[in-house]
Amino acid sequence: MNYLLPLLSVLIGYLIAVGLKPKVKQNLKLLLAFSGSFLLSLTVMHLLPDLYVHHTAGQLNIGIFIMIGILFQIILEFFSKGAEHGHVHGHDKMTQMPWLLFVSLCIHALLEGFPVGHHHDLAYGIAIHHLPIAIILTTFFIHAELNKTALFFFMLTFALMTPLGTYVSGCFPILNQYYIQITAVVIGILFHISSTIIFESSEGHKFNIAKVSMIILGIMLASFL
Repeated sequence: MNYLLPLLSVLIGYLIAVGLKPKVKQNLKLLLAFSGSFLLSLTVMHLLPDLYVHHTAGQLNIGIFIMIGILFQIILEFFSKGAEHGHVHGHDKMTQMPWLLFVSLCIHALLEGFPVGHHHDLAYGIAIHHLPIAIILTTFFIHAELNKTALFFFMLTFALMTPLGTYVSGCFPILNQYYIQITAVVIGILFHISSTIIFESSEGHKFNIAKVSMIILGIMLASFL
């Protein structure tokens, strides 16, 4: 399930966008709010406490690596334009593959997969996070008239990145020596992504009972895992 859930979530999102062509943005924003809340809750309730349990006094400050993760994600978003949290713009026709967006998204998804081998519940969080992102990305590329073959290649590769990160983390024992540092960087990435999703999922950052309900639902669900 560690490999299958993140993979299927992107492919299902791709198929939903291609087959159903969803046009109700509000529903996607509510799904984004739920996914951001669920992912942030998993990080705070499970991933972060476990990291400090395994921390030893002789190692560097975990907080430094968390901040490195936040900074790294900010840098990635200069190239991805915020696609990791469903923030895509433009309606111009695409004549070629958006390589900067592609590479930055793949790096982001690859790193997300590293802690999944140690924290199986994170696979659920990443899957729920990737589903609306895949729908929004696919819809955006369809409207931009990106070549269908290029679109499928983009989404399939994006789907494979998180399982690949999980696989690589298990195949190379040397990475386990830096498990705490790598996981702290990923926590920083998840902090930035999930909090941004929550803040951006409503127009003008206005109070919205439906959005708040989705956030509470995400917190409650994460607390039971």
